[in-house]
Amino acid sequence: MTTAPAPRTTAALAARRQKTGAALQRVHDAIARLRREKAQVSVARRADVSRTFLYDNPDARAAIASSMTEAGERRSGMLVEQDDEREATWRERALNAEDALKAAHAEIRTQRTSIGELLGQIRDLEAEWTEAAIQRITTENTTLKQRVRQLAADSRHLDERLQAARSNLRFQDRRIADLEARLAETGAGAGAGT
Repeated sequence: MTTAPAPRTTAALAARRQKTGAALQRVHDAIARLRREKAQVSVARRADVSRTFLYDNPDARAAIASSMTEAGERRSGMLVEQDDEREATWRERALNAEDALKAAHAEIRTQRTSIGELLGQIRDLEAEWTEAAIQRITTENTTLKQRVRQLAADSRHLDERLQAARSNLRFQDRRIADLEARLAETGAGAGAGT
């Protein structure tokens, strides 16, 4: 004989189912928020339910397990994408380095050719000069350098003499102006006395 549950028991069971449904909804909402925010926060804390509820309730446990599986798949997908991006950047860098290396080799070849031509011109110029001519030019160069040093010293000496002469001239101009002033005073004094 089965008896129908009492109305209070039915109400308690309905309240419990409603509370469990609300808690499950909060768990699903918390999982969705954590996915959006990509946060590392406990689902129990975010859903405001106990950990025991999460372990005891098969629907909550299944929701968390599927969320963890999806997160793992997303994480592995992101790692694969990052690896692909890194490989692409390395490939691009390698191609750029290869192009730069080719350009550097071309520039080196150009510089070597230019250096070879210039060395050839120097050898040609050296071949035209005899040892006696080189010795004569070296001697003349040394003589000219000595002459330049001597002329520079003479120039400094003459500049000093010029400065002294100008100073003397200024002194003489002041003396002349002073004597003219005295003569003017004496002439004015003699003209006033007659």
